[in-house]
Amino acid sequence: MILMVAGATLLSASAQILMKFGMNHFTMNLVAIVTNVPLVAGYALYGMFTVLMVLALREGELSLIYPIISLSYVWVTALSYFIFHDSLKPLKLVGIAAIMAGVALLGRGDRQ
Repeated sequence: MILMVAGATLLSASAQILMKFGMNHFTMNLVAIVTNVPLVAGYALYGMFTVLMVLALREGELSLIYPIISLSYVWVTALSYFIFHDSLKPLKLVGIAAIMAGVALLGRGDRQ
């Protein structure tokens, strides 16, 4: 269950990156919106993420699953650094480390 949710966060992060790409070419025109492949693909991945989360929430504990979703922030930050050349300042890295440590502690506590 935990691995499925962690994998779903990769879908969420990929969706957000694709939506960012799509918004770089956004115009308020229905045809342009529907034919904006990165934007539509981003929404499709976000839909897949939602379905996986509904399945996970049906079987798992909300108090364990919901914090794992925060891994999306880690993936988005990493992808943004490599794709969009966003900055990685020390405080941002500390925050990412805290998120990863928290998720690891939650996963470890679930096994005990």
